[in-house]
Amino acid sequence: MNLKERYQKEIVPAMMEKLAYDNRMAVPRITKVVVNTGFGRQAVAATSEEQKKIQESIVSDLSLICGQRPVLTRAKKAIASFKLRQGMVVGAKVTLRGGRMYDFLERLIKLVLPRTRDFQGITATSIDKDGNLTLALKEHIAFPEVSPEKSRVNFGLEITVATSARVRENAENLFSAIGFPIR
Repeated sequence: MNLKERYQKEIVPAMMEKLAYDNRMAVPRITKVVVNTGFGRQAVAATSEEQKKIQESIVSDLSLICGQRPVLTRAKKAIASFKLRQGMVVGAKVTLRGGRMYDFLERLIKLVLPRTRDFQGITATSIDKDGNLTLALKEHIAFPEVSPEKSRVNFGLEITVATSARVRENAENLFSAIGFPIR
């Protein structure tokens, strides 16, 4: 049983009972997952041809990880001390919803987090007051889709899991029911 089926058949009834909800639609759910990476530091020091190769490498690895093509993010304003120009490509992000979101979360919980180096669990402070979980991975090679031998550039990821929970405690209950290793 995949994560989406488990959420609908097991987690929703358990959360309804635990949080005393009358309606299934009131139960907190995951709305989207945003996977973000920045490559400004690697791209600034390189020439324009090297920048293109770095961008292509990161975009291809990120599309393998997420299952859809990332959107390149650009600098909003120029900062001379960082050698940054307005409109310069500084990162990439992917917004996942629906089936791809649940597949990504399942791989994240069951495969990637246990494979990360020195992983002790997710701290409860990673959940903000609105019920969204943000965690960072130092290396993208923890994902099984990426081959460490073929990957030219090593980069980190920031993963934000947005929920419909309005209260932090409800989001904590949702994440622990789904299977996130929260300390």
